[in-house]
Amino acid sequence: MRIAIVTAGGAGMFCGSCMHDNTWARALRDAGEDVTLIPLYTPIRVDEENLSTDRVFLGGINLYLDSQYHWWQRVPRWMKGMLDSPRLLNFASRLGVSNDAKQLGELTLVTLAGSEGPLKREIEPFVDFLIRDIQPDVVILSNALLAGVVPALREKYKGRLACVLQGDDIFVDALLPDYRSRVLERLAELGTYFDLFFTHSRYYADYMATYLSLPREKFRTLPLGIDLSPHHGLPREQPGEPFTVGYFARICREKGLQNLIPAFRAFREQHPTARLVAGGYLNPHDKPFFESIRKDAADLGDAFHYAGSPETLAEKIELLRSFDVLSVPTDYHEPKGLYVIEALANGVPVVQPRHGAFPELVEATGGGLLYAPGDLEEHAAHLSRLASEPELRHGHASRGHANVREHYGPDALVRATREALSQ
Repeated sequence: MRIAIVTAGGAGMFCGSCMHDNTWARALRDAGEDVTLIPLYTPIRVDEENLSTDRVFLGGINLYLDSQYHWWQRVPRWMKGMLDSPRLLNFASRLGVSNDAKQLGELTLVTLAGSEGPLKREIEPFVDFLIRDIQPDVVILSNALLAGVVPALREKYKGRLACVLQGDDIFVDALLPDYRSRVLERLAELGTYFDLFFTHSRYYADYMATYLSLPREKFRTLPLGIDLSPHHGLPREQPGEPFTVGYFARICREKGLQNLIPAFRAFREQHPTARLVAGGYLNPHDKPFFESIRKDAADLGDAFHYAGSPETLAEKIELLRSFDVLSVPTDYHEPKGLYVIEALANGVPVVQPRHGAFPELVEATGGGLLYAPGDLEEHAAHLSRLASEPELRHGHASRGHANVREHYGPDALVRATREALSQ
């Protein structure tokens, strides 16, 4: 089967969706499928071998200039092509390009307008590349916000068209109200072009079918998948000294680091030598938020440490292995939870809020405990139980470690993909 996966670059940051798309593409290739991973806007950044094409379509610089200056739409193609250089796009990303939804309402509408708007000349080469060079049996978009390309694609492409939904609502709900309503209306229109929708949890399939007014019968659930071979961490019978509560996710308000600080503070009353270590990408526009976290955690002194954003997969695994428990207490209802799978793959149990995809992940793996969202006392009590009861912690870690290997490895991802695409 010839498959084209179209992914959105993360503007220089490690993006869980990009990394999962890259892992997905490699798993399918290793299983014998012909897969092309195509980035839009910017190159993707991953912590493993990058399988995406060298060519970036709808480059972010041209996209911005097209949306702002009508005369730029008439610039010769060769000149615009220079601005789609991956090296230049990566450099521009390092300048602190915003991906804050509050600032991107107009640009989002422009991208969703597709060839009906100022991006017609950017979309044509992308469609031609797919049709002439790839000739796919199925095209998969890795999020709904890429769907502006679909009407032009459908004019020339008669194969199957699928879309992965994995957090689109979080971006849309952060738009200013007028933009949000218009974007939702456009996404509902574009949704009619797709044959299939993928989500990584039953919760999110139910939610997005209602959110975008889509037929629930078009949804299929794909397991999160990671390449397990480099994840060599093993469950430890005894916790470390000091006991380490870990956080590994993007440093931003929606991921909930601000919720973990008071829970850790309450937990530490019973475990005064414990420490909290946070790691993850810090976007420039989230620095004020992180400074407020530092101020709030000042009373913890050296017990709170920010380990930065690991540059390599090996560094990420070593950070995860240093944790005795992982907790990422998101405010929003997480549609995926890749960090849960990565922690369990390295023998680290989790404590998560009982919402979004977390109940499904914990139920499927047996790898941790759930608490009522917003319940600081229960959150702290679960951390304390895992610190005080080594057998309980080791049991969750061992079950999670084994079940991730059975249900969330490349083979499981390939099986689910083939089954969905064969229907």
